[in-house]
Amino acid sequence: MDSTYILLQHYWWFLVSLLGALLVFLLFVQGGQSLLFTIGKTELQQKMLLNSTGRKWEFTFTTLVTFGGAFFASFPLFYSTSFGGAYWVWILILLCFVLQAVSYEYQAKKGNLLGKKTYQIFLIINGVLAPVLLGAAVGTFFNGANFFVNKGNITDLAMPVISTWGTFPVGSPDGVQLHGLEAALNIWNLLLGLAVFFLSRVLALLYFINNIADDEIQKRSRKQLIIETGLFLVFFLAFVAHLLLQSGFAVNPDTKEVYMEPYKYLINLVQMPAVLVLFLLGVVGVLFGIIKTIISGSWNKGIWFAGTGTVFTVLALFLMAGWNNTAYYPSLADLQSSLTIENSSSSIFTLKTMSYVSVLIPFVLAYIIYAWRSLDLHKIDSKEMKENEHTY
Repeated sequence: MDSTYILLQHYWWFLVSLLGALLVFLLFVQGGQSLLFTIGKTELQQKMLLNSTGRKWEFTFTTLVTFGGAFFASFPLFYSTSFGGAYWVWILILLCFVLQAVSYEYQAKKGNLLGKKTYQIFLIINGVLAPVLLGAAVGTFFNGANFFVNKGNITDLAMPVISTWGTFPVGSPDGVQLHGLEAALNIWNLLLGLAVFFLSRVLALLYFINNIADDEIQKRSRKQLIIETGLFLVFFLAFVAHLLLQSGFAVNPDTKEVYMEPYKYLINLVQMPAVLVLFLLGVVGVLFGIIKTIISGSWNKGIWFAGTGTVFTVLALFLMAGWNNTAYYPSLADLQSSLTIENSSSSIFTLKTMSYVSVLIPFVLAYIIYAWRSLDLHKIDSKEMKENEHTY
């Protein structure tokens, strides 16, 4: 294969992975919503919390859409296989985000039919389900999904369908097609989903401490941070331990055959020292941001250390899943149907053309940083909630 093509495939997997990592960080919005009644004990406090996360929810939604779009453009076979086959889990995720958008826009409007409390409950549903389902979906990158791929079907004029979804239990002729919902039935996928959920709550608490000027919210957030951190570490460490000890889906670089290799993801870290360093820096960053916030009653910069650490850690996990001759979307129904960055990518022309466009990414990031800083120029307080008419 052309070395330029291989380079472009790895480059675009890196970009998709970076978007996924940024999305996980931005899920602090969902985490904050799930803590609405835990941290906010009065209507005014709840309003401050909703406005803290409400000014950022569009960043999360936009990143989710961009993540899906980047996957579609660079690895279309994954898009058609997962989004077309595991559609129930993706529909639920999108439904959660639709509930979020509607709730922020209408919960504070006078005369809404459902009432303010109903929309707040919708936000909590989004805050719980979205991180768990997204985490479980990403877990299939390491634990596999139930699909078949036959590229020869493209010549079938009657039904040119390349990818089909299998039955659950896997391989059972009498099984049912759950179309992605079975991902949440795998304990290791669920562990990752719960780890993402509690991480989103940890990041939300750190963001509240940084963004809201209210003594009660500050005190309550620091106390709750200890609980959420403990739960996050339980699920995250269990997932990572299993990941490094399990057999992984390796690809023979010569024959392109997919086979099971013991300790594959541990081997990936060893053979890709830059990714190992990235992973360790990420873990240290998350722990530093949390621990210093807990032991220092006045320090409020933990969100930036933990947030950067989250991006590094998740980026490393995505790179472990796709680089170093690894099948990033393994098939449990047919091992040779597993998707790799080589067999599922767009053409070299498409990847090369998109690479020219990708030089605009730093300018987009600069604008996002500018918009973020403008929104956070002044900390949210009770006075602003009472006097400002443009609040959620």
